[in-house]
Amino acid sequence: MKRILISDKTHEVLPQRLREAGFDVSVEPDHDYESLVQAAQGCEGLVVRSKVIVDSAFIDRVPSLRCIGRVGAGMETIDVDYAEAHGVCCLNSPEGNRDAVGEHAVGLLLALFDNIARADGEVRRGLWQREANRGLEVGGKTVGIIGFGNMGRAFAKRLSGFGCRVIYYDKYLQETPEGLERVSLETLQREADVVSFHVPLTAETRHYLDADFIAAMARPFYLINTARGAVVDTAALVSALESGKVLGAALDVLEYENMQADGLGDVPESVQYLMQSPRTVLTPHVAGWTVESKYKLAAVLADKMIEALR
Repeated sequence: MKRILISDKTHEVLPQRLREAGFDVSVEPDHDYESLVQAAQGCEGLVVRSKVIVDSAFIDRVPSLRCIGRVGAGMETIDVDYAEAHGVCCLNSPEGNRDAVGEHAVGLLLALFDNIARADGEVRRGLWQREANRGLEVGGKTVGIIGFGNMGRAFAKRLSGFGCRVIYYDKYLQETPEGLERVSLETLQREADVVSFHVPLTAETRHYLDADFIAAMARPFYLINTARGAVVDTAALVSALESGKVLGAALDVLEYENMQADGLGDVPESVQYLMQSPRTVLTPHVAGWTVESKYKLAAVLADKMIEALR
């Protein structure tokens, strides 16, 4: 019987479906790197989230592996190129939380345009400042989406009823979905009122939004990031908020969101600025974190792993 180790907490549908398909499944969510290497010996399948980096050395030390599954979308904690070059397929399940991310991105946009978080805080403090919280309408604006995979398309779909223009840039997309406006990066930077990131974190996309990107924007704009925190250069964003080139930023992810694990100690000054600014909306990496997505992420990955390990 083929063995699969699930090394993080997930919905019970994942081990249930794998067992029903005839696999010997262990659920052991509390491993560190070394203990996971040992626990994975003899396993053909391994399910991870983001606690342990599955690097080339890990893959070499577990020669039985045929498949690594990621409950979620991001694959930055797995050396995918090395794994696949050594016959280990790598799977994720972005189909499971794309709806949640699309909805959350819309919520962030509305929170920015209508000053919802700021106004809520003021009312709770006994302030009733209507004119100071006069908002903007999404209709008539141009929303530029960078990265048009599962998440970017889900966001675009939900914007379709708002009367705004949606444009997108994706360097690697092979097809152009019918009825949607694909543009060059230069066109997006020239015409967008809002920029929303939906790209994976890679060496190429780290600090994608930096001082040069901001300078290339033709006019002041709003930023949404539900991708990965390091896609945005925090220092460059703070400078742009101070100058007014970025009118507001809604961030579900922060470059330093795991500050203790990164050994940074105190919160960096740039992050303190984001936390205190009235022109930011911040959520704790929960764009894809819904009751429904917890089930769907696990169910989608189960189906993919069953197919891969048959």
